[in-house]
Amino acid sequence: MAFFTFRSNTMYEFDVQDMTCGGCAASVTRAVQRIDAGAKVDVDLAAKKVKVTSGRTLDEVRAAIADAGFPVTGAR
Repeated sequence: MAFFTFRSNTMYEFDVQDMTCGGCAASVTRAVQRIDAGAKVDVDLAAKKVKVTSGRTLDEVRAAIADAGFPVTGAR
């Protein structure tokens, strides 16, 4: 018998100052969805903010964004 652990989704907001275009937004979205295929990612390029709703932890999501080449300067 298999047991599954489900985490509830949490919404995080990140400040990502190095995003400048739609390609950047797509890269950040892909990076988050690589670690959580069901994550909802909303990028606001003008405000340099990324909102993520995910079952992953804040640190996991922050690391995924940073590993894609976009350092996170703030998170909540």
